[in-house]
Amino acid sequence: MYPAHVVEPIRQETTHIGLQELRTPEEVEKVISEIKATGDSALFLINSVCGCGAASARPAIALALRHSPRPKRLYSVFAGVDKEATETLRRYLAPHPPSSPSIALWAGGKLVHFIPRHEIEGRSPDIIAITLTALFDEYRV
Repeated sequence: MYPAHVVEPIRQETTHIGLQELRTPEEVEKVISEIKATGDSALFLINSVCGCGAASARPAIALALRHSPRPKRLYSVFAGVDKEATETLRRYLAPHPPSSPSIALWAGGKLVHFIPRHEIEGRSPDIIAITLTALFDEYRV
């Protein structure tokens, strides 16, 4: 487990950009059930304490969320911190292997795109945001 002084600023950054944290398996299950039932669009960040989470993933999401359209629902789970919640979400991301940070986009109640760590690490937030906004447009989120 990471110390609170490391985790808390990341949690604050995540919620500041508009993502709701899911900390328990029950919260994840409830949200996934709602998304499947309503067909809502959703973006999930599998958050991490690594440098590419701070330098690329979270800033890219913040930039992409300025775009219209954007997903109706915005969530995060924190890998390495809220382990059970992360494991629960990862079951719904199959066949994609565990990856953090990563970004999952749902539309029409199903997973439509997954961006793993190797497509985040070393890329600028601007480039990732362009990818995300193109996906928002493509899937009419």
